[in-house]
Amino acid sequence: MVDPRSSIVATGAAFPVDDIRRRFPALARAGRFIFFDNAAGAQVPASVVDAVSDHLTARNVQRGGPYGRSREVDAMIVRARESVAAFVNARSADEIAFGLNATSFMRALSLAVGQTIDPAGRGASARSEIVVSELDHEANIAAWLALERYGARIVWWRVRGDGRLHPTDLEEVVGPQTRLIACTMASNATGSLVDVAGAARIARTAGAELFVDAVHYAPHGPIDVQAIDCDYLVCSGYKVFAPHMGFAWCRREAIAALPTFREHFIPDAMPDKLEAGTYSYESVAGVEAAIEYLHDLGSDAGRRGSRVETLRLAMTAIASYEQTLAREFLDAIEGIPGATVHGVVDRDRLGERVPTLSFTVSGVDSAAIAAALATRDVGLRSGHMYSPRLIARLGLAGGGVVRASLVHYNTTAEIARFRAALIEVIDEARSG
Repeated sequence: MVDPRSSIVATGAAFPVDDIRRRFPALARAGRFIFFDNAAGAQVPASVVDAVSDHLTARNVQRGGPYGRSREVDAMIVRARESVAAFVNARSADEIAFGLNATSFMRALSLAVGQTIDPAGRGASARSEIVVSELDHEANIAAWLALERYGARIVWWRVRGDGRLHPTDLEEVVGPQTRLIACTMASNATGSLVDVAGAARIARTAGAELFVDAVHYAPHGPIDVQAIDCDYLVCSGYKVFAPHMGFAWCRREAIAALPTFREHFIPDAMPDKLEAGTYSYESVAGVEAAIEYLHDLGSDAGRRGSRVETLRLAMTAIASYEQTLAREFLDAIEGIPGATVHGVVDRDRLGERVPTLSFTVSGVDSAAIAAALATRDVGLRSGHMYSPRLIARLGLAGGGVVRASLVHYNTTAEIARFRAALIEVIDEARSG
């Protein structure tokens, strides 16, 4: 447990990053290695490791049995649903489904939506347009493009020259034929945030639904599905300091109207109707522990808020600290000749991005930069970041970008070390 005296929401307290880092065993074991590839999977606190280990050694059995260990699994899954429900501010824990990953939920829900489309029909079934965005991870594009086989028409929410999505552009492509809008909360390539609440208002006005990919945003700030007013939201636990697993939130009324694949004895209601087969219970135990870790960060000895409020405090404090990291990173890159950060760079608008920063260096191949930094104990990656349409839109399809994706356990000292290593790499590349 985090000492309440070091709570990140304590009045006047600095963000306790050193204390936080001690809770992540991988950081201690890594020595000088810098984890700047967190968008590909964040590290986990010791409490998550303990929860997974405890499940596997004490109750690695199937749920639904009459004996004690099986009932313990049932109870853990109930607690985990309640934890995730608090994390996204769901109305009820039974709106949360567990599964393999966010991509699998995207596929399951898109296929379910596809079965309700009938371009020749009347009413809601005749709504055949699906809006997707150029900003998104390909997983949240391909799943919807697949619905063309059902007669769906794909409409694009285009990225502007600033590399961002603007709600006014969405208004121009949404209309009476729109069935659903699919978009991300934050770009996994540039870190730019999307006004998903604005997208929801546009969807509601048109009588359409909104599907939200929260995978990249989730470790960086609070999520409130009620405030957003979306219909579906998916996430992957391994981005939120948990094991590899996924969860989905669905508005009760929306998911009730969808046909999903399930055995005949499985109830046609959440969460059962989205949980096909047995999933990784040990990973669910891990995500429960990860959310408990975040809850502890927001706890304060003198404060008695609800679980939802405490998690919001923690994630808001994390977002504030990460703006410091983003500012420091932008400052570090700015003075390097030929280096360009893509996305929001205005220091007065850092609230419009998460600390995922992609950059290019004129005349130096992005893959070569990432490989050379790896030899200097800096872990990041290069390429299109599974967002090839966005990278092409930015005119960077040739070699892609170098991406550094930071989270709340990263430090300004690591950014300083990264900058020194990057300068060495660039100098060597240009002199060679």
